[in-house]
Amino acid sequence: MSDVTSDAELALRALRLLDLTDLSERATETGALQLCARAVAPPGPVAAICLWPQFVKTARRALRNQPVQIATVINFPAGGSNCSLIENDLSEALADGADEIDLVLPWRAFLAGELASAREMVVEAKARCGDKTLKVILETGEYPDQGAVRAVSELAIAAGADFIKTSTGKTTISATPEAARTMLEAIKASGRPVGLKPSGGLRTLADARTYLDLADEIMGPDWATPKTFRFGASGLYGVLADIIAGTVAGERTDGAY
Repeated sequence: MSDVTSDAELALRALRLLDLTDLSERATETGALQLCARAVAPPGPVAAICLWPQFVKTARRALRNQPVQIATVINFPAGGSNCSLIENDLSEALADGADEIDLVLPWRAFLAGELASAREMVVEAKARCGDKTLKVILETGEYPDQGAVRAVSELAIAAGADFIKTSTGKTTISATPEAARTMLEAIKASGRPVGLKPSGGLRTLADARTYLDLADEIMGPDWATPKTFRFGASGLYGVLADIIAGTVAGERTDGAY
């Protein structure tokens, strides 16, 4: 098999696992419609789109007959610890048609030793989500060491997370292979069907390869499917599409998340 073919196959695998994302401060309804169109256009479809809550209704109308999931963010990006402040936002997002909720865990509270408040938010969010997918954002780049990443991963999994996600993409350090390894090891040890979402700073095929290789190594080569593994990125989409099309792709920074 040639390197070109190998790269194209890897790019297609990664694209099928992509949460195509627009969480920029300049996001608009027009942009949300463009995101929806891109999500289902060749070489798609991607696994999901991820956008601000105010655009969920727009996305639901645009994707009503499509296989692409609609994800939105709650408690984002600050990760506050007041459960009552997220309840209405979460319920409204689900009523508007969100399939998946990406919730920022109150990581500052966790690091301050306030484990109960961090756990309570995840438990409450999962209770409201029901059979909808809850991805819990840990913000791993803000933790002092991998021991803390392991501990917060275990807390989120025990509290009901369907996925654990590295980052909001809004901090200096986003996804890292070290954090992803720790999170995968926590998932494996839990014995629960929990997924992983590396997010933030993913822009090249080499980035995608790194995280998929980790998943294959720790969880097995058939584990990473849209039900268990996602990439959170927009900058990655163009690179993957270029490689699938057979053109040379460089690193992109436009729309990166």
